[in-house]
Order: sequence, then C-alpha cells, then structure tokens
Amino acid sequence: MSMPSRMPEPYPSSSGANLADILERVLDKGIVIAGDIRINLLDIELLTIKLRLIVASVDKAKEMGIDWWEDDPALSSRARRNELARENAELRERLARLDQLETGRADRAEKVERAETADRTETADRTETADRAEKKEAP
Repeated sequence: MSMPSRMPEPYPSSSGANLADILERVLDKGIVIAGDIRINLLDIELLTIKLRLIVASVDKAKEMGIDWWEDDPALSSRARRNELARENAELRERLARLDQLETGRADRAEKVERAETADRTETADRTETADRAEKKEAP
C-alpha cells in the first residue's frame, strides 16, 4: 500500500505559465537589472562598480536604440569588412603621400643633378675659353 505524499509539488502542473512562456514574455518586453557595488574604507570610496544587465530580444533592443554589436568587429562580419575597408583606404592614402614625397625627392635630385652638370659644363667652357685665350697670347 502506498502512502500519499505530504509534500506539495514544487510547481503545480495546473500552472498556465511554463518556462517557454516566461522566456517569450521577458524577451518580448525586456528586463533591466541594475546594481551598484561600492567599497568604502573609513568613508573613503575605494571602488565603485556599476552593473547594468538588459535581457531582451534583438528586435526589442534595436527598438530601445541598443545595437552596439553591429559595430563591433569581433561580433559582426559587416563591421569587420567596414573596418578592413577603412584601414585599406588609410593605407592607400599613406602610400599615395609617400609616392608624392618620393616623386618630389626624385624631381629635386634631378634638378640638382642638372644644375651640377650645367655648372660643370660652364666651368669646363670657361676653362677651355681661358686656355684658348692663353694660347693666343702666348708667343
């Protein structure tokens, strides 16, 4: 013969709300849990930790203006592509500036080389002219 249990059931089976219903309701409406932890020593605040937890569906979070995961490269492939595209554009811009600097240096070096060549040619011409003049004057 079995004895009837004196312990009530922890969750009555007649309850209309089950875990799935509760989870659906929480995700649909959202829930915010907030708390602060403060550590003081002789009325001197040593540490304050502010905790905020929001449990909601993605759609509800977007309605509330929370979408930080869309811009985090660790969580979003689109954000990762955008970051790579931005970095690529910056590198291309730096490369173009370096090319301009190198071109400017090459142009300056070419101008200096032309000037030095012209100076050498002019000096050689003067020397040659002076040598001819000396030969004409010499008996």
